[in-house]
Amino acid sequence: MAAVNQEKLKMWQGKLIKMEEEYKEIMLKRGEAMAMGDLRENAAFQMLDEDAATWRVKLEEVKKIIVKIESGESK
Repeated sequence: MAAVNQEKLKMWQGKLIKMEEEYKEIMLKRGEAMAMGDLRENAAFQMLDEDAATWRVKLEEVKKIIVKIESGESK
């Protein structure tokens, strides 16, 4: 693998680790909001649930980029 791709891979892997940590924090806060009661009227839970869905999509995109770099494709 070329040095440029190695650097890209390292950068994206680092980004993935940070994103996964942030996602865990969102899920923790989501769980705390869930414990507050009625989810239909719980704005904090609804907002965190939407954030979690957004982060899942972002994480999947970063994982796809990593797979492309590892397979020799470049983005």
